[in-house]
Amino acid sequence: MREQKLLRLSLPILILLHLVIGQFSGSPVAINEIFLYNFVVLVIVLLIVRNFSESNRIAIISIAIAFTLWGFGSLISSISSFYDLSSHSQIIANTFYLLFYPFALIGLPRISSPMKKLSSLEVMDASIIGLGLSSLVTAFLIKPVLPRFNGDLVSTFFSICFPVADLVLITVVGTSFLTQLRGKRSAFLALGILVFTFSDFHFLWQSVNGTYRFGSFVDNGWLIALALIGESLWHRGDITSSQKSVNPIMLTISVFLSATLLAIVALNPGYFPSFILFPTIATLLLAFFRMTIALKEARAIGEERILARTDELTGLPNRRKLIGELAIFTDKDGALLLLDLDGFKPINDSHGHEIGDIVLQQVAGRFSRALPNDALLARLGGDEFGVIVSGGYEHTMEVALALHATLSYPFLIRGETIHIGVSIGHITNDGSQDLLRRADLAMYQAKREGIGVFAG
Repeated sequence: MREQKLLRLSLPILILLHLVIGQFSGSPVAINEIFLYNFVVLVIVLLIVRNFSESNRIAIISIAIAFTLWGFGSLISSISSFYDLSSHSQIIANTFYLLFYPFALIGLPRISSPMKKLSSLEVMDASIIGLGLSSLVTAFLIKPVLPRFNGDLVSTFFSICFPVADLVLITVVGTSFLTQLRGKRSAFLALGILVFTFSDFHFLWQSVNGTYRFGSFVDNGWLIALALIGESLWHRGDITSSQKSVNPIMLTISVFLSATLLAIVALNPGYFPSFILFPTIATLLLAFFRMTIALKEARAIGEERILARTDELTGLPNRRKLIGELAIFTDKDGALLLLDLDGFKPINDSHGHEIGDIVLQQVAGRFSRALPNDALLARLGGDEFGVIVSGGYEHTMEVALALHATLSYPFLIRGETIHIGVSIGHITNDGSQDLLRRADLAMYQAKREGIGVFAG
């Protein structure tokens, strides 16, 4: 705990030290820009990891990965400013910077709902919005800004892309926190994201006007922003409502822009640089895979709901399904029938549960064949069944008597002749909420009097 406090206290000191050295040295110093600057990023990542617990596992891991990726980009960019690296080193650094956003989009909104599990759809949503939307919007802004970068397409793309990605981050995270969190956590987080965005826009402005200088004050803005975001994790937020998923409108815009961009490229080849096609095609592929996974999950959920309302032994609807149907049956003509088998327990005792299960399955088959097509037959548990049947009193009583008659002849199972009966309680629907209770009473009355069907 003491070590964590020392690390937290050291952050502003290290940032201030970097700022002072940068201001008074006159020109960038390697030990300041390579070692000290990136050491600050390392300390922030360590503090984030120290905040790890099972309750906020996904948020912490995602944010730590985001900051680490940004740190790799910073390290490569710093080294390339002092030493001759590969001509592609800055592209690699900017790619690491850009990969910061998908993980930030996964982790930062989760601070308000840490217990929720991470789904594949959430990862794809973050990728589509974080990389896809920011890259695509940037593509439409390249033409106006390109002359300011002396025609350097790659520099123009990344310089515009980062501020656009920041606006996407503000939109997604801001929407989540404005409705959910109050207090120091949201204050530090909001301030950190705003400072990060301001630094990116300030960098873009200086780059457009040719005034950016490596090691200048704007470089400290990113450190301050990352430190503020990291500090937010050490403060408790007051959760005011449940977390909502990513706004589907943003996903729709991202996919729509991708399709529009491909259409423009097809109609006017060469209007956009060729490398813009990579995030465009990747966005559409991610959207396709997302739709496929979403359909599979929806189908699985539908099957789970069906299974949750189905009796495993007979394949009939279960008690939950019957109760659900009763809730919408109150304003219809019809009746609820409750059926309880007579003499079933001795069959289980003398022939075993396996034969008992076969009897229940065959009983369910006989009941099903005797019912009208619009009736609902459910197994409520054990040897008890329920039926919702529509129609007038005479019709529903005929159905009850027909059900009773289905068990008037024996079952022949594995050479054994088995006799079984049924007692039925009949309650005409009058719109009341206690049909099941009254049908239960009527069924026991039929059983006591041995009359087969009792209409309550």
